[in-house]
Amino acid sequence: MPKPNIGLTEQQRQGVIDLLNQDLADSYVLLVRTKKYHWDVVGPQFRTLHQLWEEHYEKLTENIDAIAERIRTLGGYPVGTLEGFLKIATLKEKAGQIPTATGMVAQLVEDHEQVIRNLREHVNSSSEDFNDEGTADFLTGLMEEHEQIAWMLRSFIEGQALEPTTKPSAADTQTPVGV
Repeated sequence: MPKPNIGLTEQQRQGVIDLLNQDLADSYVLLVRTKKYHWDVVGPQFRTLHQLWEEHYEKLTENIDAIAERIRTLGGYPVGTLEGFLKIATLKEKAGQIPTATGMVAQLVEDHEQVIRNLREHVNSSSEDFNDEGTADFLTGLMEEHEQIAWMLRSFIEGQALEPTTKPSAADTQTPVGV
């Protein structure tokens, strides 16, 4: 397949492709965590959070596809393995941890805010370092979506504890299998 002749040098296109692959990797880690929390949440806000996170992981799935297609548009290939994602993602796995509902919301806020900071940096790099205003605009849209999700999650826990008022006894605590 011929290289795209879109007014960007090979170096500019590759620089943007590398940024997009990192965004893709972070999106996958965030998708997996969001789905895991969707499955594992318990407590008085179960239904609300279960439905909210379903909306979020559906949006993340759409964005993942859009990022991969942007990479292909620029003549690159998206990272497509879990090993590859984990190597370049700025978000890290938290295997074996199942926080409370509040902890889940707080972790997702932290993750979305990290993604927002990365996207803000990538918007600037795409525009200033690589002269790719199209990718800068694309990433700005993604950033705004993550900002809205982070706001919703922060609003959910602001001023309200979702933690149980009593600590469960050791007999009431279950250790997840295969986590």
